[in-house]
Amino acid sequence: MAKRLTERQRLALKLDSLNDSEVVEVLDYISIMESMRRATLVPGVWEDELVAVLADGRENRRAQASFEWEAVRRRAERRASTLPVRN
Repeated sequence: MAKRLTERQRLALKLDSLNDSEVVEVLDYISIMESMRRATLVPGVWEDELVAVLADGRENRRAQASFEWEAVRRRAERRASTLPVRN
């Protein structure tokens, strides 16, 4: 009974039949596939770290304080506009 070749063995046979420039192209393609694989795995961790760093930033704290002060000012204006006017 004849043994069937595995996909890896078929690939090795095909690589043996390629010239050097074709092998370089295959290696470039493999490199692209590997970088795409890494890009899908790593962003979650990297983005979480980036968000944490930005959240702790001085400018972000200033923006949060400014937003809170603006919200308080608007509430005070609304309250003042609903109070009865004294003569």
